Amino acid sequence: MRAVILLLLFCAFSASAQKVQRVEALAQADTVVTDKVIDPLRPAKAAFYSAIVPGLGQVYNKRYWKVPLVYGAIGTSLYFYSDQNTKYKKVRDAYKRRLAGYDDDEYQFLDDQRLISAQRGFKKNREYSLLFAVGFYVLNIVDANIDAHLKQFNVSNDLTLEPDLIQQDMYSKPTIGLTLNYRF
Repeated sequence: MRAVILLLLFCAFSASAQKVQRVEALAQADTVVTDKVIDPLRPAKAAFYSAIVPGLGQVYNKRYWKVPLVYGAIGTSLYFYSDQNTKYKKVRDAYKRRLAGYDDDEYQFLDDQRLISAQRGFKKNREYSLLFAVGFYVLNIVDANIDAHLKQFNVSNDLTLEPDLIQQDMYSKPTIGLTLNYRF
């Protein structure tokens, strides 16, 4: 009697195990396999990397050719900031020495009003250079974010818009136009 009960229990458990295996096999056959896994945090991660180190977000997005552009833009702006700051300090110090009664600076050919005007010009250019450096830094972050976001879109050749040379029948002259192709 006990053997019959054990046999029935064993059959019941093996039958339920077979059902689970069948359900798993159907679930695997029903799922769609995709090559590309979309990471929704990718744009934020790329922007964060670019905020920490300029150009690192572009490296994260595998857009290596943008890194020299980022460093060139920010570096050039910082160079001009440093150059204008040095010139501003020289003119300012020359003006201060002239007010103190010394007349031995390198700007002896300029009067006081022109020294003041030169100070304003160098200061304005210095501030513009700093503004450009900050602007390029922010543009670097925005570019990394947008580039990472656009990499998630499916781009296919099913819809194309391209320039085309169209031969007109009436005038026999080629005309430049656009062709829109949509393939199913």
